[in-house]
Amino acid sequence: RTSTSYFQTESFAYSDKYKLISGADITTVLLLTPPERLSCSRGGLRDPARPPQQPLGFGFVPPCVDKDEQGPISEAWDVDPGLITKLKEQYKKERKGKKGVKRPNRSKLQDMLANLRDGEDLSHMQPPSTPQSRPNAARFNEHEPNRTDEVEALTFPPTSGKSFIMGADEAMESELGLGELAGLTVANEADSLAYDIGNNKDAMRKTWNPKFTLRSHFDGIRALTFHPVEPVLVTASEDHTLKMWNLQKTAPAKKSTSLDVEPIYTFRAHRGAVLSVVMSTSGEQCFSGGVDGTIQCWNTPNPNIDPYDSYDASMLRGELCGHTDSVWGLVYSSAHQRLLSCSADGTVRLWDANTTSPALAVFNEDKNLGVPSSVDLVCSDPAHLVTSFTNGQIGLFNMETRQLVLSLESNLEPGSPCQINKEDRHIKFFDNNSGKMIHSMVAHLDAVTSLAVDPNGLYLMSGSHDCSIRLWNLESKTCIQEFTAHRKKSEESIHDVAFHPSKCYIASAGADALAKVFV
Repeated sequence: RTSTSYFQTESFAYSDKYKLISGADITTVLLLTPPERLSCSRGGLRDPARPPQQPLGFGFVPPCVDKDEQGPISEAWDVDPGLITKLKEQYKKERKGKKGVKRPNRSKLQDMLANLRDGEDLSHMQPPSTPQSRPNAARFNEHEPNRTDEVEALTFPPTSGKSFIMGADEAMESELGLGELAGLTVANEADSLAYDIGNNKDAMRKTWNPKFTLRSHFDGIRALTFHPVEPVLVTASEDHTLKMWNLQKTAPAKKSTSLDVEPIYTFRAHRGAVLSVVMSTSGEQCFSGGVDGTIQCWNTPNPNIDPYDSYDASMLRGELCGHTDSVWGLVYSSAHQRLLSCSADGTVRLWDANTTSPALAVFNEDKNLGVPSSVDLVCSDPAHLVTSFTNGQIGLFNMETRQLVLSLESNLEPGSPCQINKEDRHIKFFDNNSGKMIHSMVAHLDAVTSLAVDPNGLYLMSGSHDCSIRLWNLESKTCIQEFTAHRKKSEESIHDVAFHPSKCYIASAGADALAKVFV
């Protein structure tokens, strides 16, 4: 080990400790003396073993250092090595004693400080010259509760009364055994709950954030549906396939904070783009409709299936035939175990979900109302279905009598183009009893393509070709969250949105061949 200094001299001296290497008037000195034998004073370096009366034969010149780089110069650097070694050993013993100690919980910490505050009233615990203890301990119940998570594992060994570089307040805390607890604050839990929950629904609502990105389809994703109880999602794509995803089987995505999920099963049976998909309430069956006019019936694979297993032909139960054009929408009725479908052939059909027999009923067979574009069940009356048509009409049908029960008010003049779902960017609310429109609002900057209501009936989610998903409070009809989810492709963006029936997931399907899951 060496250190370097500079001195100015005209003569050279050699010794067994110092080797001088000449170089003009400024000579470099390589000090080969072990560092532990050297000490420093204002006069420069000296060897403690050599008496100060014996000159070395040359003088040292302080090195040239910029004023900006100079720090505070200590008057003397002489430190007893024995004291340093002793302090190191003492510190190691203290740290060793703290290892493996379990973190005390909040209630125990509160009891400890309560006992300490009681002890502060005792006269022998209060030095007469010491001011009042720091206010942090006294305000123990006035701040956030999650500050307790920041405290390391603490122990309270008896102190010896000795302090090393310690002020009066710190010495007092050491005697009390506070240690790191002196700076701890814990909030009053009653204060945080002292508000009216009923008037703060939006304040307590969940904020959704992107979590999973599903990348495996080769073309736009037209529809998706969640398993009723498992963290499983099924997507339907224009690449003629459906894919099943287990959201618990994830891998870190490249250059992204989101997680990638690989599909665990691919459904292949359609001869064209798949436009719709729905799952039974038990999760054991799945149904898909496509451009080929067929409805394929599937047995849902086990969520823990090996994605590299060989093909199992038993997954496909069969197909429902009857439509002569694209199947745009599907909905499953758990009350009757029935399946509803709407098609570009102008009809709405009712099927027995447990068989592959022909349709049980056909609605709008004469196409009086137009061509249906979507279908759903009326949640308040399971015997009724509602369907919208490309001409802007909306009709409620009785599934048993097959009759039109109610036609919802559309506010369209005869011969005017469709404005309900496609062009006017509105979301409209209707009364199922009177058929009148009770509210209408501009919801997006482009066409609204999909709607979904959360399982509790409190929030509405909408997707649009403006690349955004918006969450609405159904009571106040106000937007409470908006986030961009997909990129545009051929002037299309988001095709479908969905809530998980029992878990905290929402998902969106995009024309960019991606599905996004938010938590």
